[in-house]
Amino acid sequence: MEKNQSTFLALYNPVHESFARFCHARAYGLINAEDLMSETITCALENFHGLKNEKAFLSFLFSIASNIVNKMNRRLKFKADYDEVKFLEIKDQGIDIETRMDIELLYQALNILPVKQKEALILFEISGFSIQEIAEIQKAGVSSVKQRLKRGRAKLAEIFNSEALKKESIETKSNVLFTVFL
Repeated sequence: MEKNQSTFLALYNPVHESFARFCHARAYGLINAEDLMSETITCALENFHGLKNEKAFLSFLFSIASNIVNKMNRRLKFKADYDEVKFLEIKDQGIDIETRMDIELLYQALNILPVKQKEALILFEISGFSIQEIAEIQKAGVSSVKQRLKRGRAKLAEIFNSEALKKESIETKSNVLFTVFL
């Protein structure tokens, strides 16, 4: 057991920041991100013996976190468009109310997208993964990931009526979406 814990920590420490960004993006408005991280790490440690390839550790964590979020989504009886209490619970990180509202609207729009498109956009735009890394995480081809990013951006551009977002290249991060997180 001691060996498993030390191996787990050796694999976890280098990916902590990426994993934290992913959890914050996926948990937004549904669960506290730290709770999602904690639950994911607990589950990952319990099932660590089943990990066949240590190179797939980050994907292993992402899969567990995604499954937890998906399970929570399935259990929701209904979904409100706007929850004042949740909005007010957003930690004040020195950002103004307008920016907080922009972030809230972006996450609401992301929740409209199919799961794979949403996940690809979060991994690319927020967590900073390359298209190749996302392909490995999602167990898909590079062209599939590019298509998900393209369709996801197109849907967001339609929702926000943004011509600038429609014209941006898939090869680079979106300047339009990035401004929301500055």
